[in-house]
Amino acid sequence: MPKGLFITLLIITPIVMASSLGFWGFVLGVAIVVISSPIIWFVRKNRYFNSEQFQTLRAQIASVVAEHNEVVTYVSEIRSEGAFELGSSSTGQYAHLARFENTSAWNNRRDRNVAEYAPHVHNASLQVVRNASVEPIKYLMKYFEIRPTQETLADVQRVAQDVSRLEEAVGNVQRREAEIVAMIDPPAFILKRYSGEFWGLVGAHLSPITVPYPSYKFQYTSAGGNSGQDVNIKLDTPTLDALSETLAQRIRWAKSAAGQRALMTAGLRNWIKNRDNHTCQNPACGVSVAAEPHLLLEVDHIIPVSKGGLSHPENLQTLCWRCNRTKGARMPA
Repeated sequence: MPKGLFITLLIITPIVMASSLGFWGFVLGVAIVVISSPIIWFVRKNRYFNSEQFQTLRAQIASVVAEHNEVVTYVSEIRSEGAFELGSSSTGQYAHLARFENTSAWNNRRDRNVAEYAPHVHNASLQVVRNASVEPIKYLMKYFEIRPTQETLADVQRVAQDVSRLEEAVGNVQRREAEIVAMIDPPAFILKRYSGEFWGLVGAHLSPITVPYPSYKFQYTSAGGNSGQDVNIKLDTPTLDALSETLAQRIRWAKSAAGQRALMTAGLRNWIKNRDNHTCQNPACGVSVAAEPHLLLEVDHIIPVSKGGLSHPENLQTLCWRCNRTKGARMPA
């Protein structure tokens, strides 16, 4: 039952029953209100789901739900096919071969901060950790073996492309789910208490997928474990773009695939979409955001980079997710 009604009954019912039955009447009144609350929620839920209004809305938005489910499947494909790994740190790579024991005479345990050993964690001095917080790209490259080579730049751009596509796709799915909720406009308690059943009856496949951002950590732990400081660097799109630009400046490249990939940044992708009026450039399609507000658009190399295509505006086009999925790495006809 609604929170306000529940609180009101919880106050009034025990008082009324206590006036006639005493203490045990008060206890019985509280029990009745507490037990009846989930029953009332259950009855209200079944009444709503069986209502003609809900059934009608389900039928009306069937096409919206079907397209949403297609995009969810596409998001899963991007996630499973993506690559989200770059460099690593070698500090502590053999730490598992040793056994640490505190042998203090007075058992004075101060090791509240224990060093973490993992490929994405670099244990360093306090000064290095502080410097990494000021110049994250420089220190990320230096301590996680991200060398300024064409191969490394290609790896960074590969990760950047996968992260960017997944960011946009996940955001698109979330907007579609918000649109479905707005179209049906269920009572608040339905989404709060019966969300799973609601989406199951609507027929929408929910995607629990999040963007698996590579995350790197600089960690300082004092000798006695009494203090510690961390700097975390999440490789999201802005960080990956900055890393790509820094690598490109340090590499002598001409028209290599790696060099051309370095030009593909979030800013360029947005520029291409604006240039193309947020419209799929496949003549057989031509769908636009104006017609489909939640359309998922992607920027495609007309001649793929793997086949010598450059990241120049004239070789870039906007495609909807369906057309880009179909085109793949094929050369234009």
